[in-house]
Amino acid sequence: MTQDDPAVPATGTDSPSMLDKARKNLHRACEHLNIHPDVIEELKWPRETLSATLLIRMDDGSRRAFKSWRCRYNDRRGPTKGGVRFHPNVRLSEIETLAFWMTFKCAVADLPFGGGKGGVSVDVKALSRTELERLSRTYIEAFAPFIGPDRDILAPDLYTNGIVIAWMADEYSSISGQPSPTAITGKPVAFGGTAGRKDATARGGYFALRHLEKSLEIDPDKATVAIQGFGNVGYHCAKLLHADGYRIVGISDSSGGIHDSDGFDPLAVMEHKHKTGSVLGAKGHGKTREIAGAEVLTLDCDVLVPAALEGQITAANWADIKARVILELANGPVGHQADLELTKKGHVIIPDILANSGGVIVSHLEWVQNRSGYYWDNSRVREHLKTTMDRETQAVWMQQTELGVSMREAAYIHALRRIAEAVEARGTEAYFEGG
Repeated sequence: MTQDDPAVPATGTDSPSMLDKARKNLHRACEHLNIHPDVIEELKWPRETLSATLLIRMDDGSRRAFKSWRCRYNDRRGPTKGGVRFHPNVRLSEIETLAFWMTFKCAVADLPFGGGKGGVSVDVKALSRTELERLSRTYIEAFAPFIGPDRDILAPDLYTNGIVIAWMADEYSSISGQPSPTAITGKPVAFGGTAGRKDATARGGYFALRHLEKSLEIDPDKATVAIQGFGNVGYHCAKLLHADGYRIVGISDSSGGIHDSDGFDPLAVMEHKHKTGSVLGAKGHGKTREIAGAEVLTLDCDVLVPAALEGQITAANWADIKARVILELANGPVGHQADLELTKKGHVIIPDILANSGGVIVSHLEWVQNRSGYYWDNSRVREHLKTTMDRETQAVWMQQTELGVSMREAAYIHALRRIAEAVEARGTEAYFEGG
């Protein structure tokens, strides 16, 4: 699975409070900035949200309807950008919340994008490959007037991998009547994708952590790590950290978890998962034991990497978290109240809008390369990603040090300042009153 944003499961709860909770970070950031009310008014709600019912002919000849959405939250800094997810519990409130997060993520990374998101309520495991192709192409057919390379740029997300994105990109080109690779990123390299995209989200988080090692007093040769979610993002993060000396003591996926205080070789665990479909049964370097998937969150380790699901650390389990550093490679893995309590207790949370921004940073490079027709090699992509992550991680760290706030608050302050500049550049109430 390749994506701008790591997998966030649909919560199955279409509560309006989901977006309200996300906006609490905006209000906290406003307390530290002299933000014009016009800016806050603009960020209260999405700029545009479109809903569509996708009618698909199934292999048995029947017709099925699937609910779908696309949200463009804010485009003051440029065309909106964000993934499309296929999941049976996708809901409107989730899509709008993810688009809100993307707005701030793009601003943190200083990309010329706003935030967008899309989704279809579907269980892809219940579809044949031909049904999945029809669904992918029909999604583009429904939203083609809403999207585009200079308006709203799609990308992969949960259960929309390279082949799904290739179908979508092909369909958009067919509708537009010409090759249009810039409308969708995350494409296979042979279809106009970019080198370095597959591990970009994980590598960005890895660069952020490595940049903060001295400030956080982390010794890679002694530090232990637990990874929740062993898909594309979790695996590549584990592999990169393991290569630098970090000891991976816990790994989980949807089937459960494994723990070994002597550590695991991530490559060996992934090979086992490919053979069996699960991390369960994989062996570490010592006495390996199987654990419940949620138990990996509370293992005794130095760094915890939630790389799977939204809302995993909550008021119910935050007190059991032992890791001093939490690297959020999933979107929203730490609940609002848990975030406050963990920060008070001295835990350092490297927030999602910074930590997992590597995917959209490299997607921006794909968009740039598609527009120019000149493609970069892997080393140049990684160099650019490292430079960007180092620069923005340092800026967020300095912001939290100077203001005495958490890294999450600092990241939102950093992003909000950039969004506010883009809004205010078009004129505010004060300007028009003085006219």
